[in-house]
Amino acid sequence: MNETLLISGMFAVTFSVRYVLFAVAGKVNFPTWLNKALEFVPPVVLMAIIAPSVSMPKGELWLSYTNPWLLAALVAVITAWVRKDLLTTIVVGMLAFAGLRFGLGV
Repeated sequence: MNETLLISGMFAVTFSVRYVLFAVAGKVNFPTWLNKALEFVPPVVLMAIIAPSVSMPKGELWLSYTNPWLLAALVAVITAWVRKDLLTTIVVGMLAFAGLRFGLGV
């Protein structure tokens, strides 16, 4: 019974917070400068997730040419810069990582 009450409470809190945001969506107009600033949120959040996993894959800082995560990330960044295509970037980055990690044993 205690677990049911806990899950129900978590549902109520999560649902109410998201419902309020969806209910007011489109009715609130932000200033232009805030809309422009909010465009940077997704890349910054993605970078905050990726940077530690690439530079510290084993829990400590590993900036070396023997770090396959870092090398594959650099290959992916260069691919993204040149091709400007998300699918190509993902495929080339994964192939680079697989080749470095399993093919060359880096």
